[in-house]
Amino acid sequence: MTARLASATTATAYQREWFARVREVEGPLALVNADAPQEIFRTMGIPYVVNQWWASIVAAKRQTQRYLGLLRERGYPDYIEQYSATSLASAFEDDPAQAPWGGLPTPSIVLGETTGDASRKIFDVWDARPGVTYYPLESAAENAVPERWWELMPHRWEEAIGSDRLDLLTGELTGLIRFLEQTTGRVFSETRFREVLDLVNEQQEWNRRTRDLIAAARPCPIAVTDGIPSVMVPQWHRGTEWARDAARAFHDEVRDRVDAGVAVCPDERLRLMWVGRGLWFDLEFYQRFQRSHGAVFVWSMYLAIAADGYLRYGDDPLRALAARFAAFSDQLYTPPWSAEWYVKEARHHGVDGVVHLVSDDARGSYFTTRALRAAGIPVLELHADNVDARTGDDLTTRMSAWLDDLTR
Repeated sequence: MTARLASATTATAYQREWFARVREVEGPLALVNADAPQEIFRTMGIPYVVNQWWASIVAAKRQTQRYLGLLRERGYPDYIEQYSATSLASAFEDDPAQAPWGGLPTPSIVLGETTGDASRKIFDVWDARPGVTYYPLESAAENAVPERWWELMPHRWEEAIGSDRLDLLTGELTGLIRFLEQTTGRVFSETRFREVLDLVNEQQEWNRRTRDLIAAARPCPIAVTDGIPSVMVPQWHRGTEWARDAARAFHDEVRDRVDAGVAVCPDERLRLMWVGRGLWFDLEFYQRFQRSHGAVFVWSMYLAIAADGYLRYGDDPLRALAARFAAFSDQLYTPPWSAEWYVKEARHHGVDGVVHLVSDDARGSYFTTRALRAAGIPVLELHADNVDARTGDDLTTRMSAWLDDLTR
């Protein structure tokens, strides 16, 4: 078996040490969605925990069902947006000794877009907790859809996203900064803010190079289960020198493996793409079919969106940050933004098939599958929630049958 990436184990260890420090720090703490402008908190020195990252830890530690039970006991549904609701369930923790990594500390502010009725209600419950404030951001849309948005975003983001959406989010971020200054006593420094944004862009340039290395490599040099922590832990720390350097180390390690001809699956016969969130309750799924079918996952959205979705250059730093997140959900979930991007990435990586995880709250999944199949790429849809193991009983059986058909 190919050794794990040092960048993956280093990142995981760093995250555990960082989280232990966060649990000990007194003062403001934010709980933020993955697609929220975390760079403002970085600039102001306010620690934050990413909502969906915490859900992934709970799922990996086989604690999701217990946490969903805590929601049921209080009359909340345990079957809607489990990925976002897991952190809320952590607020009702009744057995700290079982809590992953010591448990989620209580935030003083939660931040997220109002992307739907259920998401808003989750945050409203947070807002009702003592000492917790929910700061909502609007989820805007635009009728005009850019072609090949991934080429426009680094420098021509105003053209790609539209001025009205950017005006709205820039105004909301201005309000967020004022709110944080008033409630925490911290001061927002534009000089520091520019430093943070420069570091983020450097980090994503390394991620772009790494994505392209893996896309061109034959055979695939790394396991997707190593690629995810190697890119995503630094993403949660973006705007720091550590994160920039971790992205560079990840790139260098992948480059060295490519140069050495390392194969994560020596009998590679099928190159696969995983569309959707990580299957946190069963990470072994990604490598389960290497021996039986020579099938290796060469793509997940995490490195790809880091490569194409984050780079923003411009003279107005707050507006550039707004441009990073005003259309973030569109890039991953809204057709034709998302559908065209997935087709582009499938071709770029030369995949033989796509496994598409469709959750109940997914947006635009039908159009993603349709676009990939129209491009001549076989697609297997797996309907399951990515943290709720109750929904994933037959995934392995369905996957095996589909791979059998692909190899006939």
